[in-house]
Order: sequence, then structure tokens, then C-alpha cells
Amino acid sequence: MKHLLAGLAALAGLAAAPASTRAATTLTESPWGALADGTPITRYTLTNTHGARASFMAQGASILEVQAPDRDGRLADVVLGYDTAEEYKSDNAPYIGVTVGRYASRLFGRELHLDGNTYLLDSRPGPDGRPSDSLLHGGPEGFSHRLWTPEPVANRSGDAIRFTLVSPDGDQGFPGEMTVAVTFSWTDAYELIVDYRATTDRTTVINLTQHSYFNLAGAGVGDVVDHTLQINADFFTFALPDNRVTGDIVTVKDTPFDFTTAKPIGRDIAADNLQMRRNRGYNQNYVLRRSTLPGQLAEAAILHDPASGRILTVHTNEPALFLYTGNYLPEGRLMKGGIPGQIRGGVALETGHYPDAPNQPHFPNTTLRPGEFFTSRTVFAFSAQ
Repeated sequence: MKHLLAGLAALAGLAAAPASTRAATTLTESPWGALADGTPITRYTLTNTHGARASFMAQGASILEVQAPDRDGRLADVVLGYDTAEEYKSDNAPYIGVTVGRYASRLFGRELHLDGNTYLLDSRPGPDGRPSDSLLHGGPEGFSHRLWTPEPVANRSGDAIRFTLVSPDGDQGFPGEMTVAVTFSWTDAYELIVDYRATTDRTTVINLTQHSYFNLAGAGVGDVVDHTLQINADFFTFALPDNRVTGDIVTVKDTPFDFTTAKPIGRDIAADNLQMRRNRGYNQNYVLRRSTLPGQLAEAAILHDPASGRILTVHTNEPALFLYTGNYLPEGRLMKGGIPGQIRGGVALETGHYPDAPNQPHFPNTTLRPGEFFTSRTVFAFSAQ
């Protein structure tokens, strides 16, 4: 409840506040190397009054670092990542730390039907070299692969950083020129607030998410199978072993996908379930339980590391949370601090809309039209027990 009230208060404070009323969260900038083509990259760091940092970069509008205290007050960076900007750019598969769009998760069939028009979407080549019939995370060159435009801003949390991207008409096959902004705020209550806003000049679809991998023991400190997780969802969108959405919404009861009460992530991860076996773990979309009015924040999930005592509570005004347990994280590839990556070294808690919603009329609507504003908020609130 404490985090929910704080998140609602922050939502009311989206407008810039007078300097005299701002909290003391401060923004600093520092050079952070360059991409392979020589493009220089700046690291933007927000520091709260406790000295805890959260860092970002414009490539992929990415989260690079989030420091959270354990039960003894010791800070650790709890998001996976790399030591250089170039490594993020070359890491296309795991989507570590990036902002994902224009449509996060999957779209099937390659065709998008809107207002009587049909649009052919781009997709990665399949094993036979032909385009795949599914589109993952916005296409081969989706928002997570782009260099966004940074802008320091201020709100009731203090300093913040906003990244903006103009996606042209036809980008990855999607109609309409879309202007998207994501603003990251970091508060004295150890809340990382992610605000999205978008407009379009033609009818299109949108589904944005943040794709950080969390390890509350610390980035690179083992895997997350002993983390406990609770998801406030009684249903999930059923998917076939190849992750194709059928349109069915089914109960989590008596399935390995049930996180209605907290349990270790690893308890059922090896369950005799075809979809689970095919994905080597959880790769599932949950229909969130709502107890608030549409557009208001609600608690979506609670992640807890018993060893450190760190807790991550996720609030969002989105209808779904996609759970991915890092089943294909790059084993052996050096990550932060030169530590080799490992399977399930972090867990992604991706708030957003349902996979394949444009092709499933009974799923919540993801259409954005000219003159409308898409807005969304997710709050990642860190605490310790």
C-alpha cells in the first residue's frame, strides 16, 4: 500500500514542479564510450539523497544500473547489463535493459489489419531463410535498436531524463509516423518510475514495455531461481509451445503458472508442461487482477530475494505482465564486471498489453489514432525486509 500511494502521488506530479518544491534527486552526465560506428554515448545518472544511483543511455532508451539497499542498507546494482555501450548494441537477442516497441511481445501472421487496410510487417528470417510469420518486440530494427534523443527534465521527484524517438510511417511495416517519449524518474523512496507517451498521424497499434532483467542479489550474483515471486493474476493468455497465442484466457489454478501466492521461481520451472519445456522456463503473459479504476496504478507483482532481503514491487496501469525468466540469456558472455552471463541470471517483469492483441478482438485494445495520446506508467519500487 505504501508503494501504491507513493506511485499515485507521483502520477499526480507529472507536470514540472517549481524548483523550491523538488526533491533532491540530481542528474549528472558522463561520456560512456561509443558505438561501433563512432557515435558517442552519454551515461545519464540520477542520484537520490541516499546516494543510490539509477543510470540510463539513449541507445535503446536503456536502463543501465539501479542501486537498491539490502536489509542492512548495503547498495547493489540489481539489473543485468554490460560495461560498454557497444556491447548493448551488439546484443540483439536478450533485449537487456531496453525500451521495446512499436509493439512489444509477439504479433503473428505478419499482416496487420486496421480500418480496412492491410499492412505487411517486417520480421526476422526463419531457419529456412524466409521471413518468420511472427514479429517479436517490434521487428528486426524495433525501438530497442534505435538511438533516442535525450532531454533532461524535472518533476516532483527532482531531476529526470526523457528520451524521445520519431518512428517514421512504414517503420518495420507499421503505419503512421509515431512520436514516442519515455521518462525515467528516480525517487528518494527508491522508486524507478517509467512514464510513456505517444502520438501518431495515422491509425496504428502500440505496446511499449521496459525489458530490464532483475537480480535482487546483485547483477551477476548467481541465478534467480530462489527469488520468490507473486503475480496478482488469476488468468494467463494461453500459448502453444511455439508461443503462438490462441486467444484463450485460462486459469492459472492447478498449473505451474500459478503465482497467486508467493513461491520460488524455480519451484515449478521444470514442470512437465510442453510450453514450459519448449521455452526452458517461464515465457508467459499474465492477465493482471484489477482493483482500481482504468488508468490508475495497481500492484502487479512482488519479487523477493530471501538472501539479501531486497524486494521489488511493481505497480502499473497496464492490463498485463509478461514473465520471462531469462531462459536464453547468453551463457558465458562477459557481462558487468567481466562476470560470465548465465541462464536465469535475471528475471524480466514486462508490463504492457497482451501478445497478438491486434489479431484478437476480445483482448484489450492497442489501437492508437490521430489526435489521441497514449500514456502509460510503471513503478518499480525497491525496499528490503
